[in-house]
Amino acid sequence: MFDFLFTLVFILIGGMIVYAIVAGISEWNSNNNSPRLTVSALIVSKRVWVNPQHMRTGVYAHHSHHSFYVCYVTFEVEGGDRMELSVPVGEYGLLAEGDRGQLSFQGTRYLGFEREK
Repeated sequence: MFDFLFTLVFILIGGMIVYAIVAGISEWNSNNNSPRLTVSALIVSKRVWVNPQHMRTGVYAHHSHHSFYVCYVTFEVEGGDRMELSVPVGEYGLLAEGDRGQLSFQGTRYLGFEREK
């Protein structure tokens, strides 16, 4: 019985890893085949996802590596549609809710935001 359960768990974990890899490659390919667009946009919200494992141990607060969290910004484009994009940590702090400007993106890939003066 233990051998069966071990094999089943191994197959399930392996399947999840393969699925994550295929989904990541699919999104990367889709983004590469999408046109690069620049549109007028308003920043409506910002959030940071923190890896729960590091939040529980407090490691993220003392570690300088940025892979423990992901920064997201929600943009509202002309017509009222909203899109949430992952942005680099270095740019996240420079963006503020209420900023208007030109958003550049390719599929779900953030390329930049130039604030109106």
